[in-house]
Amino acid sequence: MELNQFKSTIIPLRNKLLNYAKRLTDNPDDAEDAIQEVMLKLWNMRQKLEEYHSIEAFAMTTTHHHCMDIWRRKKPDAVSLEWVQAACTASTPERLLEEKDEFRLMREIIDSLPTLQRTIIQMKDVQEYETEEIAEITGCSAESIRSNLSRARKRVREMYLQSIQERKRRNEA
Repeated sequence: MELNQFKSTIIPLRNKLLNYAKRLTDNPDDAEDAIQEVMLKLWNMRQKLEEYHSIEAFAMTTTHHHCMDIWRRKKPDAVSLEWVQAACTASTPERLLEEKDEFRLMREIIDSLPTLQRTIIQMKDVQEYETEEIAEITGCSAESIRSNLSRARKRVREMYLQSIQERKRRNEA
């Protein structure tokens, strides 16, 4: 892909990618940084872009991954107790710690899913995208999205229940 083709194919996607990044990061500066990185990555791999079924879907996925990396770097390992207390003033310190552990466990379970399932479950259940929107972004069929979402939810449920059972066994021992 030459410069003119890159300009006509990739540059028009910039606003869409930037809007998506802003939704993911909740920070215009981080979103702008993410898009600059994504554009640089797309430029560096411009010779291989035509191999992809949908360059737009690839660009959206790349943006998603980069924004998730930014989010992971910025998020603290623990949710501050002040924040949790403000959200639920009637909770005891023990309950707050349990909620923090539950949140961390769910994040770990979702992060352990295969990339496509992780992306789909985050887009559908966290970011509340419609199935058709996810299909357009990922380049998968709506049926494939529903199937992967079902598998992802089932896997999350299984891993969560398994974790809870292991915790009960440890507490009883």
